[in-house]
Amino acid sequence: MKNILSIICLAVFTVCIGQTVSLETMAQCNQFENCPNASYVKDINNSLNKYVGTWKGNRDGKNYEFNFIKKENVGENQKWDMLIGRVKITNANGVVEYNNFNTPDTEIKFTGFNFQKDLKAYLMDFSGDKVGCIDYGYAYVRIKPETPNQMSINFHPDNDIVTQDCSNFKTTLPDNKVIHLTRQ
Repeated sequence: MKNILSIICLAVFTVCIGQTVSLETMAQCNQFENCPNASYVKDINNSLNKYVGTWKGNRDGKNYEFNFIKKENVGENQKWDMLIGRVKITNANGVVEYNNFNTPDTEIKFTGFNFQKDLKAYLMDFSGDKVGCIDYGYAYVRIKPETPNQMSINFHPDNDIVTQDCSNFKTTLPDNKVIHLTRQ
């Protein structure tokens, strides 16, 4: 009887800890409550695939080129499927102002988090290279079902604490302005 109880407890523990859930399921739960105890948050429905590829657009005289790849099974204790983003920004004269295309995946500072609850936008963490001047936050990436070759990105800095003189500072991605992009 003792052995049977041990086997049942082990089986229940393994199922709970080893559970695979979808990105959509995790998007529906609150961050600290009502979330499944999953070991792998997987893109079961291939919802990230529509973002993969190269996208180009311009805003305020700058040209933006984004490239997104899907990475699977990323993380230490809890594995996630996510997007990794790369961006190249050039000004009207063709001068490169920012480029992380050659940055190794392990050092990239533009990574996916998950979908918003309504599943209309994918949330990504972004850090530019202007350390100390609020050049990090969240980029909301959207593709409407009716326009699958059009994407919009809207960046929101995470906080308002600066550690240096930032009087002439502008975020790497425009702050709270939508960049419209077209699939290449």
